[in-house]
Amino acid sequence: MDESTTRAPAVPLEAGAGPDNPPCPACGEPLFGWLAEQDRLGAPVRRCESCGIGIVGGSAGTEEALAALDRLGDQDRARIVNRASFACSLGGAGWAGLEPGIHYLFTVEAARRLVASRDQVVRRRRWVAGRSLALTWQTLLNSVTFGHNVALAALGAGRGAPAELRWQRRLDGLISIVLAIPAAIVAVPVELAGALFRSGGVIDLRFELL
Repeated sequence: MDESTTRAPAVPLEAGAGPDNPPCPACGEPLFGWLAEQDRLGAPVRRCESCGIGIVGGSAGTEEALAALDRLGDQDRARIVNRASFACSLGGAGWAGLEPGIHYLFTVEAARRLVASRDQVVRRRRWVAGRSLALTWQTLLNSVTFGHNVALAALGAGRGAPAELRWQRRLDGLISIVLAIPAAIVAVPVELAGALFRSGGVIDLRFELL
């Protein structure tokens, strides 16, 4: 039998558009559910299958997303916590990039499409080694703690969501100390692989006009 007659036709992303799947502010493709509502985030998280952007709650469109990107630097540069990173794929809901108060979770491709709307291109991208390693390290710790990002918050390097109960917070502190070095040992090859495959945890972007 001819294989071409049995293969199911590809379904375009546009077929999923509807009230439950609003358009992506970066590329216009429908947004799909990614994570259920988290207490620390206050809303479910959607993601775009095309450009990879993640959005906590709703989006007011391209201009709002561009403004959020600019707040990560200015109109010529931005430092993004990469939703297309190995750390994000590894951590899921425990990814350290899901900080309280976050709204847009950018990827390099999403940033490229957003700045294209004002006639800019991504001229340079650079993996931020130290910050990427810290993000992956915290993501690994999040998998064994009750709270979220408690180690980075204690170091003054991020916003945490501590556990509700005192004994849980105390245990999280102990876990973070005991597993700090083992988690760091695992984080190094994860981030090195991410850098090699252009999927590092934190990326500096430089924009220029066409």
